[in-house]
Amino acid sequence: MNTGRTVRAVEDNELARAIWRKAARSQANGDCVEVAALSSRRVAVRDSKEANGPALVLTAAQWQTFLAGQLRDSAA
Repeated sequence: MNTGRTVRAVEDNELARAIWRKAARSQANGDCVEVAALSSRRVAVRDSKEANGPALVLTAAQWQTFLAGQLRDSAA
């Protein structure tokens, strides 16, 4: 039986092993966002200053929606 606790433990383990990279638009002042590819085409996003802090885990569709909004906002 899969419980919420089991799913969370698996996700935490995957986040700990993830290969994080800084976003191309990160600033030199330390205000950086890092992303990592996860299994099942998910993407994790975190604040680089909080490497052991929380991460936002998005589905592929959610990530594409996020990127589309960012590209639209930067073109304005």
